Amino acid sequence: MDIEEYIENHTTPEDEALRQLRRHTNLTTTFPRQLSGPVQGKLLEMLSRMIAPKNILEIGTFTGYSAYCLAKGLQDGGMLHTIEVKDEMEEPLLSFFEKSGIADCVTLHIGDAVDVVKDMDVVFDLAFIDGDKRQYPDYYAVVFPKIRVGGYIIIDNVLWYDKVITEPKHNDPYTAGIIALNDIVQNDPRVENVIVPVRDGLTIVRKVEE
Repeated sequence: MDIEEYIENHTTPEDEALRQLRRHTNLTTTFPRQLSGPVQGKLLEMLSRMIAPKNILEIGTFTGYSAYCLAKGLQDGGMLHTIEVKDEMEEPLLSFFEKSGIADCVTLHIGDAVDVVKDMDVVFDLAFIDGDKRQYPDYYAVVFPKIRVGGYIIIDNVLWYDKVITEPKHNDPYTAGIIALNDIVQNDPRVENVIVPVRDGLTIVRKVEE
């Protein structure tokens, strides 16, 4: 047993909807590791419950695992806006949201996240960024103005399988995007931030001023 297995065995297990979704993702997608998984999913759920957001923004829906976890923390009448670039995911995502009982509190947007967020007239309490790593700096730039002061941005894959320290950024545009984003956040005087080494690294950002 390795440490990741130990941690998972000592974390509240997934509910049935998430178990079925994880199995479906592993059977039907090319890169099932993009799924948040039970430990990170439970952490996202707990953070969302602690923040108790009225509005959540998610960039990168994939098969809907993290959306489901985040939606559990919404206030009554709250809404999660989730953005997925691949239009072929629309039908299975809407089906999952319906079957899992969260359809009434999730709005799915299909398209490029930068364009979608720019057109949104919503103030968010919480955002989760997990889209195209090459666009991470662009996501941060468009998301930040939409977050209320005191709100949070959570960013996934910020350690990028340790490539942020082991691989020169000019060799890979994905690594370059994450390194650029990490530096932007660290040098942004408008926020407080911490990297949590869960799975592939999560940065938690708290907006303290406009």
